[in-house]
Amino acid sequence: MESLQELNVLEANKRLLKELEDMGFPRIQAAKALHCSGNTDIEAAINWIVDHENEPSIDPMPLPIQTMEEMQIKEQELRNQARKEKEDEEKRLEREREKERIRAGKEIHEAKRIAEDNERKRYLASRKAEKEEEKRAREKVRQKLEADKNERRRMLGLPSVSHTATKLSSPSTHDKKNYVSVASVSKVEQLRECLRSLKRSHKDDDARVKRAFQTLLVYVGNVAQNPDKEKFRKIRIGNPLFQSRVGRLRGGIEFLELCGFERIEEDKFLFLPRDKVDLAVLNSAGLEIKSAMSNPFFGLLSHA
Repeated sequence: MESLQELNVLEANKRLLKELEDMGFPRIQAAKALHCSGNTDIEAAINWIVDHENEPSIDPMPLPIQTMEEMQIKEQELRNQARKEKEDEEKRLEREREKERIRAGKEIHEAKRIAEDNERKRYLASRKAEKEEEKRAREKVRQKLEADKNERRRMLGLPSVSHTATKLSSPSTHDKKNYVSVASVSKVEQLRECLRSLKRSHKDDDARVKRAFQTLLVYVGNVAQNPDKEKFRKIRIGNPLFQSRVGRLRGGIEFLELCGFERIEEDKFLFLPRDKVDLAVLNSAGLEIKSAMSNPFFGLLSHA
């Protein structure tokens, strides 16, 4: 009702309306007086009010024909404005949420990168330590062999030969045999390279690689713990389970052959003769498999 009254007031002369209000007449009464007196003269409006002062109430002025339509238009404009403000607010909130998601994603990515970088550094430090340890082990073997050789030469009444002299002279047949013994230390690296090859060939299938490592660990572990039981030293190559876990994977059978297994009966079986069971090799193989399983970067950082 109040909004309708406001529209009625607009039909009156605003200057005359203000003067009547300043004189103390109610706004609605002044507006109706101006409307009914021609809306041109303040005295006529006052006279109209005096003439009608005993009326119990002053009815609102009749609304112009367009008033209701204008109200509907105004109402629709207000609805549209409210809808637009709501949509704008929703868009703003969505932009804020998207910014927060991006920020959180960047933080997670950065944290993951730092963790991977730290893990890579730890792995490289570990590999460096392993290589240094292998180097020291080879040096100890070399020194032991050289000491044994010099002891034999001493017993034969021959002068000792230093390591430097051995390098400068042509190796004898006996020295070549000793060199083969020293070179056997590289068996560990050959085992490791087989595992690397297997991991690199199936780097997109971690579950299959893990299953292959676990199966190889069972094979070498069974033989190491039960070297006298032939059932652990003989594997049927055509076995579907063996093929799915090891046989079809590059490096799988080669790893077992490095452990001492041999192909027999027209390649139907892998067999490890009892007199060729080398517990040192089997234990090293087991350690290499465990290392490969525990290191997430195994076989991925280097081909060396």
